[in-house]
Amino acid sequence: MNARRPLIAGNWKMNGLRADGLALAKGLANWLVGDGSAHGDRFDLLVCPPATLVAPVADALKGTGLAVGGQDCHAAEKGAHTGDISAWMLKDLGATHVIVGHSERRTDHHEDDDTVRAKAEAALAAGLTPIICIGEIEAERDAGQALQVVARQFNGSLPEGATGTNVVIAYEPVWAIGTGRTPTTQDVAEMHQRIREEARGRMGDGADALLILYGGSVKPTNAAELMAVADVDGALVGGASLKAADFQAIALGCP
Repeated sequence: MNARRPLIAGNWKMNGLRADGLALAKGLANWLVGDGSAHGDRFDLLVCPPATLVAPVADALKGTGLAVGGQDCHAAEKGAHTGDISAWMLKDLGATHVIVGHSERRTDHHEDDDTVRAKAEAALAAGLTPIICIGEIEAERDAGQALQVVARQFNGSLPEGATGTNVVIAYEPVWAIGTGRTPTTQDVAEMHQRIREEARGRMGDGADALLILYGGSVKPTNAAELMAVADVDGALVGGASLKAADFQAIALGCP
């Protein structure tokens, strides 16, 4: 039986004003300490709201067991970086995790593996757990390069000092994000197995503790099937995390 405790992380992306975000967070927290408490030992829950909501959401969720993370951070602790937020600032607001290298950052902001690695290193230095995103685009999969691309991204984005317990990996096939398409369970199993193998090359036996999440159009109707796949240790959820009932149903899909 898989001894790793699954993590269900919700990436709210650029969605939510204060009232909406607090209502969603409190609804999830009330469920987790209420009806969901019977299942609370099966998984951990994390929400990653936009930066404007990290502080109020973190304050609202204190003591509930529902963790809060950021969606991105700068590699520097402070400085002349207008509009950016540092890992230390997120930590100060009550965050415990931060997403780095999401495909939308890699595409929209042209972030490469070196940039992602620097951000992950900053997260570790600030005492946050980085959720490092890796994944291939459709053209790379169609060309038969998916495994090689993801292995390269994993090794290029993994910070020095990474262990199976201080970082999280999220595999997100870029072509499946927000499209309603998902890979087959065989595709997912093959990719997560390859990531675990790459992790063993970097971490040794510590790789057995590494959480490898699946992200890409995760929804209540496919969550249980996806999370039953070997080496899938939870999910990075996008749109479905904005609806409390859907996010809860995905969590309940954990084996």
